[in-house]
Amino acid sequence: MFFGVIHPLYITSWMLCLWAIPYGLGAGCVDAALNNYVALHYASRHMSWLHCMWGVGASIGPVIMGLALTGGKGWTGGYRYIALLQTVLVVILALSLRLWAKPDRQTEAHQGAPLSLREIIAIPGAKAILIAFFCYCALEQTCALWASSYLTLHHGLSAEQAAGWASLFFFGITAGRAASGFLTMRFSDPQLIRLGQAVILAGIFCLFLPFGSQPAQIGLVLIGLGCAPIYPCVIHSTPATFGAERSQALIGVQMASAYVGTCLMPPLFGLIANHISIGLYPVYLLAILAVMTAAYHRLTTGQKAPANEA
Repeated sequence: MFFGVIHPLYITSWMLCLWAIPYGLGAGCVDAALNNYVALHYASRHMSWLHCMWGVGASIGPVIMGLALTGGKGWTGGYRYIALLQTVLVVILALSLRLWAKPDRQTEAHQGAPLSLREIIAIPGAKAILIAFFCYCALEQTCALWASSYLTLHHGLSAEQAAGWASLFFFGITAGRAASGFLTMRFSDPQLIRLGQAVILAGIFCLFLPFGSQPAQIGLVLIGLGCAPIYPCVIHSTPATFGAERSQALIGVQMASAYVGTCLMPPLFGLIANHISIGLYPVYLLAILAVMTAAYHRLTTGQKAPANEA
């Protein structure tokens, strides 16, 4: 605000924050409902490929914005292009409603009474899966958001080089989910989740190696590959682990737990990097991985492991 006149940037920032609220509410509803639908009606490979498409979209979005900026359309032009794509998507979904499987009597029978948050948390194993999901998304987002800063400040890469290598983290997730869709035909969801955790551990180990930036670059790709099967396999195994009648409630709260981890843990590492050292990046990731692994181990040892659908 300058001399009693509201600055245009102030108005823009205020409007972005305001409209982010209904956007987030809508995105959260779609996320929970779509994941539950796929978990109930499709095989694990379809869930992996569904989330592979998330990686494709996450990669295309910055490209669209970059084209808008370099083409003189400004950031508002980039938002308009994305809004147009979203509108086309809504139209396609509306026209294809008849193609979606209608719930049969068995599925309708599984739709139990709505559960309160207290009732959901009281379900055996719920606390463990919520902690594991919180940690997974915390690890994924912290790794993604701080990768380029870590490579620049700790290993001395240029901003351009660091950004290029950091983007390979998302490539690892996308390619890994495409591949894990085929792996689900041979391995169960719990097996792929444990495999993913092991690959993440290998990637974090590379970050600790004192041989310059190359092991760290490889480590980021490995972490992306390790992250690939965890999110879709956890979601897909929810109906088999907790029951189809509870899956919608569990998946909804899992999404909420994931978003909390996404919002809280990367800024927390920012405080650590600012006040202590960004060199603690691999230590931070390792600590989150340890908690996630322990929580998931507690879940699988306390309940019968789910089997993939045919």
